Parts: sequence; structure tokens; C-alpha cells
Amino acid sequence: MIYEEEMAAVSDELIITTDDGSKGIKALVTQPLKELLDSDKTISLVVAIGPVIMMKFVAETTRPYGVPTVVSLNPIMVDGTGMCGGCRVSVGQENKFACVDGPEFDAHKVDFESLMARQRMYKPQEKQHSEHFAGKKEGGCKCHSH
Repeated sequence: MIYEEEMAAVSDELIITTDDGSKGIKALVTQPLKELLDSDKTISLVVAIGPVIMMKFVAETTRPYGVPTVVSLNPIMVDGTGMCGGCRVSVGQENKFACVDGPEFDAHKVDFESLMARQRMYKPQEKQHSEHFAGKKEGGCKCHSH
């Protein structure tokens, strides 16, 4: 894990979750988040950084509690200039570019459904290139005829 000590130094409480339990709690991040939201602790802000699907579910977990939630959409950025359009996202029904307008946004205003649909558009190319590089390692290219 990176920045664990730094996050602990600036947080009232640092709770680590992992899918396999190799570090912290074996759980989805939303489980301890919901427990905190249900407790008598005052939660003034939630910040989520990571995979888009995780940030979506963090936003959906905090929404009923009215807790301000910020997501960092840096995982969707490509060139960092706003010219490629790869990081375009609808926030509060306005088009934004994560690289120049963010990358931090109000999680409750991000249209995660359209964002995830756009990400799925590239699955065939990702698969093709993954197979290409796997083929190179095995001595041959599997996705192009040479």
C-alpha cells in the first residue's frame, strides 16, 4: 500500500479494506463506510479515490445520509489537457473534463452510469491488445497478421 502513513497522519481514522483480507478488513469499502455512517460518529466528508465502480457505490452509500462525498476521477484521464476527450464526464448534467475541471467532483452529481458505459466501449480493444502482448511474450502476435 502506498501513502498509508501519510493518510493516517491527516485522517481522524484510517480504515483499510482489501478484497482478500491481506491488509486491513476483508470487505468491500462500503461495508465499514456504512457502519460508520450508522454509528454515532459525525462524518463530515467522504473522499473516494479508486476504480470507478467503487466510487459509484461509495456515492450511493453516502447519498441517503446526506454526507458530502468527493470522488477523484483521475483513473479516467488520458492526456491531462482536455484535448482528447477521454475523461469527459457528466457532472450535474454538465459535461466536464476530469483533467481540466477536476479531477475531484461532487460524487452525488456524477453520472456514473454514462461514465461506466463509455469505459465499456473500449473493452474489445483492451482485450485485443492484452492478447497481442500475451502473444509477444509467447513468441508470436495473436491479434494481427504479419
